[in-house]
Amino acid sequence: MTLALSGPLRADLLQKVTDWKEYLRFEKNVSPHTLRAYSHDLDTFLAFLADYKEESLSLNSLSETALRDFRAWMSRQSMDGLKNSSRARSLSGVKNFLRWLDKNGHMHNAAITLVRTPKLPHKLPKPIGEISIFSLLKDLKEQGDWVSLRNYTLFALLYGTGLRIQEALSLNIGDLRQDGYVRVMGKGRKERQVPLITPIRSILRDYLSCHPAAADPTAALFPGTRSPRLNQGVAQKALRVIRITLGLPETTTPHALRHSFATHLLQNGANLREIQELLGHASLSSTQRYTEVNAAELIAIHQKAHPRNK
Repeated sequence: MTLALSGPLRADLLQKVTDWKEYLRFEKNVSPHTLRAYSHDLDTFLAFLADYKEESLSLNSLSETALRDFRAWMSRQSMDGLKNSSRARSLSGVKNFLRWLDKNGHMHNAAITLVRTPKLPHKLPKPIGEISIFSLLKDLKEQGDWVSLRNYTLFALLYGTGLRIQEALSLNIGDLRQDGYVRVMGKGRKERQVPLITPIRSILRDYLSCHPAAADPTAALFPGTRSPRLNQGVAQKALRVIRITLGLPETTTPHALRHSFATHLLQNGANLREIQELLGHASLSSTQRYTEVNAAELIAIHQKAHPRNK
């Protein structure tokens, strides 16, 4: 939803919305996905609020928005069928905007601090089993065409390094260093160096020998068939197609390959700090979720195998 100047926003608030989006894009360097999500959530909230208050919104009217107004918006989202996770994300985007306004001295709204985030279920990462991953990669490799080779290399890289899908798709050929590392730009424009294990280096070497722009260090490592760089949605669809073909679970996604990387490292003796560095997590608490996955697997194995449980 895009709000026009003649719509529910007055010029002063519309300008601040534009400034905030520019701040997210150029100063905070958020991902395109995050920018789209936050922009949509804020636009939707402001459109609701203008309709709810039956007025064209200004900075002054936004500062006077009461707790009951925010609760009405949250209730409408619930009535529209949005899950708690989507409602929590929407609230996060609106809070981000209001904090930015407050921090920069444009306006202050005290009521937003009283709005409770919807309770979220405690979800564990869902890694893919090693056999399923190897079946997926084997099938792609055997297809032999350029697109399958590109997808095979991409998914092997995700599993072999734990990169986020957008991190991998943002790589240029020049980001592959000669010393066996890949230079990755992560969340918040934080750069990290990720080591490439020998099998991944071999896969990349074979792939680059067929890459149409291998000699150009500024070229995308993973180009699209109709665009200079492969789109995330196209990569996700490619994995979805092969998942269905092979009868793999619905949890087989590009991000699940990252989960599998971390889980399998932990199962084979890596410590949390090492995994945190490889994943680019700012906080160790994000990495600690993988210990819960292992604990859940151990419990299931114990219950299945123990003689007293039969």
